[in-house]
Amino acid sequence: MNPRAKRLILPLGGALVVTGMIGVTLTTPAGAQAKPVPLESGKLASSGIDAKAIAGSWTPSKLKSAKNYLEDSTLSGKLKKSTSKASADGKAGSVAPIGAGGKTAGVSKNVNLPTNVGKVFFNVDGKPYWCSGTSIQSKYRNLVATAAHCVYDTDKNRFVDNFVFIPGYYKGKANWGVYVGAKVNLHDDFKVYEDYDYDYAFVNVYNGVKQTGDKVVDKTTYDAAKGPKWAKDVEITKDEYQKCFDEHGGETADCWSKTTGAEVVLPWGTAGGERVVKEVSKDVYDAAPAANSKKNYAKAPGKTATEIVDEVTYKNYKGLGYKKMVDSAYTITHYYVKYWVKKSTSVKYYKTVFYLKTFVDAGRLGDNVGGQGFTWNRSTKAKQFSFGYPTAAHLDGNKAYTGETMKWCYGQTAAAPAVSKYKAEEQLAIKCAFTPGATGGPFLIVYKSSSRTGYLNGVVSLTLDTDGNKRYDRITTPYFNSDTYGIYKYAANQWTGKFTSS
Repeated sequence: MNPRAKRLILPLGGALVVTGMIGVTLTTPAGAQAKPVPLESGKLASSGIDAKAIAGSWTPSKLKSAKNYLEDSTLSGKLKKSTSKASADGKAGSVAPIGAGGKTAGVSKNVNLPTNVGKVFFNVDGKPYWCSGTSIQSKYRNLVATAAHCVYDTDKNRFVDNFVFIPGYYKGKANWGVYVGAKVNLHDDFKVYEDYDYDYAFVNVYNGVKQTGDKVVDKTTYDAAKGPKWAKDVEITKDEYQKCFDEHGGETADCWSKTTGAEVVLPWGTAGGERVVKEVSKDVYDAAPAANSKKNYAKAPGKTATEIVDEVTYKNYKGLGYKKMVDSAYTITHYYVKYWVKKSTSVKYYKTVFYLKTFVDAGRLGDNVGGQGFTWNRSTKAKQFSFGYPTAAHLDGNKAYTGETMKWCYGQTAAAPAVSKYKAEEQLAIKCAFTPGATGGPFLIVYKSSSRTGYLNGVVSLTLDTDGNKRYDRITTPYFNSDTYGIYKYAANQWTGKFTSS
C-alpha cells in the first residue's frame, strides 16, 4: 500500500520504544531515522476489579442477546475493482505462530477449526454487540486481532466499552475463559479519517477469567463490593425471624416480614363476612345489580358523587371516575359498588441472601489456545482461509448462518472493489458467501489443519454484494504492510499484568 500524504505519524521512539521485541525486526541503515509508526493507542479497562466486573457482566444470556455489529461494514451494488492497487512497501516478513496444545474448536468439512478464533463482544451506547477476532502471537501471549471498526465508534469518536474476547466461542459457551480488553492499538488513519484501508486493530487483553460460582457474604461486604453481585430473598420460619428480630432489636436484611391480605367474595349476609365499598368505572357500576338485590355485589346506594374540577385536573385525570363536560364545567363522577367479603391476612418471614460472583485466573490467552502467526508485505494474490461467525441474513432475506458456530471460507485474494463510502481504495478480497458477523475474523495464509495455525495476513473488513443480486459474495481485508507490522510489533510487546482472583 502506498503511503498517503494525509497520514499523521508518531515516531517509534521516546515513550514508544520497548525492549525484547519478538520475531523479525525491521532494520534501518546506519545514520538513517527509523520510519515513524502511525500508531493510535487507547485504554479499554483497568486491571483487577474492572476486569472482573466486565467479564462477569457478559453472562450467557447477554452473550446470546448481543447483535452482530452491522454498522459500517456492508455494501451492495454493481461494484467495480479499484484502480488503486495495494503493494508492498518493503521486504516481506513473518512471525511464527504458537500452537494450541492439541485443542480444537471442532471440525467443519475436513477442516480443523482453530480454537484461537472466536468472538469479540463490546458495548456501544449501552447495547451489546459482537464481531469476530483472533488470538495472535505476542511476547506476553495476550494479543487479539480484529477490525478497527469493532473497537472504535466512529459516530462518537471513542473506543467501545466492555470489550472482551472469547476464543473458541460455541453457542454461548466460553470454555477457555473470557479475556477482557486492556489496551487497543490501531492505525491513526482509521481513527482520524475513518479510512477502511486501515481497518485493523490489535487489542492487548488481561489473563482469562473463568467464573467458578457464587459466594454468600454479609451485607456490609456486599455493599462494598464493586464486582458482579446479586441478592435473593429467601423465606424463613417464624422462629428464625423472631430470634433474628430479638438479636438485632428489629427488622434487618437478615430478617423481615411481609403481611399480605386477601378478600373472598361471599353470598350477601354470610356469617363472618363484612361489607366493603370500592370505586369502579361507570361501565362496571351500570352492569352491577341494584342496591337492594342482596347479591354478593351490588350498586352502593348514596355513594355516587360528582366533583367539578379545573381544566388541568380534568385533562390529567387517569382514574376510574367518569369525565364529562356539563354546561362548560369540567366534571368527574365517581361510582361505587358494595361487596360482601371475608377478609384474611397472612404473614411470611424472609431474609435477604447476598452473593458475590467468584472467579479464577484462567491464565494467558496464548498459553491456553495458542496464537496465529503474523505476516506482512506478502503477495496480493495469495490463497487464504478466513474464519468467523457470520450470522446476518443475505439481503434477499435468506439466512444461511446462526452466528453461534464458526465457519470458514477459502480463496485467492484479488483487488477488492473501491468503496468510497468507507474510503476503501486498496483492499483485497476473496469470493465468500459470509454474511455480516464474520467481520474482524482472520485472513490466514499457509494454514495447516493439523496444527490449526497459519499466518495472519488480514482481517475481515467489509462484506459486499458486488453484483447487486442481494447475496453477499465477497469479504475484504486491508493489505498488511510495514505500517501494519509496526503497529503489531508495538502491541505484541505490551504487558497487561495478571488477573487477581477472589
